Amino acid sequence: MRIYSSARASTLFALAFATVIATASDWPQWRGPRRDGISTETGLKKDWPAGGPTLAWKTTGLGAAYSSVAVAGDKVLTQGEKGEIAIVFALSRKDGKELWSANLGKGGAPGWGGFQGPRSTPTVDGDRVYALGQYGELVCLNAKDGKEVWRRDYVKDFGGGIPEWGFSESVLVDGDNLICTPGGSPGTLVALEKKTGKEVWRSKDFSDPAHYSSVIVAEIDGVRQYIQLTERNLAGVAAKDGKVLWKAPRKGATAVVPTPIYNDNHVYVTSGYGIGCNLFKITKETGGFKAAEVFGNNKVMVNHHGGVILIGDHVYGHSDSKGWTCQEFKTGKVVWQEKSKLGKGSVVFADGRLYCRQEDSKGTIAIIEASPAGWKEHGRFDQPDRSEKNSWAHPVVSDGKLYIRDQDMLLSFDVKAK
Repeated sequence: MRIYSSARASTLFALAFATVIATASDWPQWRGPRRDGISTETGLKKDWPAGGPTLAWKTTGLGAAYSSVAVAGDKVLTQGEKGEIAIVFALSRKDGKELWSANLGKGGAPGWGGFQGPRSTPTVDGDRVYALGQYGELVCLNAKDGKEVWRRDYVKDFGGGIPEWGFSESVLVDGDNLICTPGGSPGTLVALEKKTGKEVWRSKDFSDPAHYSSVIVAEIDGVRQYIQLTERNLAGVAAKDGKVLWKAPRKGATAVVPTPIYNDNHVYVTSGYGIGCNLFKITKETGGFKAAEVFGNNKVMVNHHGGVILIGDHVYGHSDSKGWTCQEFKTGKVVWQEKSKLGKGSVVFADGRLYCRQEDSKGTIAIIEASPAGWKEHGRFDQPDRSEKNSWAHPVVSDGKLYIRDQDMLLSFDVKAK
């Protein structure tokens, strides 16, 4: 067991969540109310008929993008790009009709490969919407009408450097602050007043360049902190002032994307390009925190960017070259792997089922049991009107609907049990 330590305050257990106001049926930010990919909804269909669930509505005109959706109140929020301009869209939750749209900033395809459009998912907090463009333009909008409240720029205002494929994180609201990852020598993380955009603090002793992961919040040994993963390190910084509480070297490659998982004083991370997964135990010691590596160099879960989800004692997701995987959270041991049933993709959990979305080909979507007993499927369908691009936007389950974003189009399927 390797040990990494840092010189600041205390830690315990209990995950504490961002203060995004949401009902059980809302999905107000990236990976849901708690940023863990888990919906709290019940009363959903446990089995799908042949051909899949009924299409409730379809909307087009959203432009190029890899953004997923946020769902809050009567609105569905997403991002797209039209005419070289990145845009935030608010759609009616009832029928998908556009309610308003707002200028986000510069459009385009940073990096090689021609991946055009925004990558981030909007964050909704009460009467405000926060959105980030691929070139680092950050806007706060009025949720009612889309009018701009304030605007900042990761590069111009914070000295951030644009990652190869553009800024891709989804910003976090916590209390009165907005937590962002511009990266760079001034500090990897920055906290802004959510009402004004004014800088509150910068993580000066954590200054890695930004990669593609989104920050999470946890309460460890009574200290609220933000956990972020870069290509170089996994770190926890104090919510009150941005000072590093603990940091563990963890080398990534090419693109480090998946959001960390926190549970019971442990932080789990994974990334693709042959890197795999690690688990760190975070504990309090005299004078600061300690991050002890429980396991590393583990190739059971090599997750590119489809995300992983912790259900009970097991992590579920797709592992490059190995297929869909169930892994023990605390030991890293493989429980089962299945690569013949469904190709690589993203995942979300709701009411006992994992909704798995294949990223290429027909864009097949399947539901399986979240069970260590193996791949137990309960229905599938091929996404209609597939674009020619990879379907990298993660699925969302909210208010009895399954939302599937595919570039210019958004589909809403009825998955509520009758």
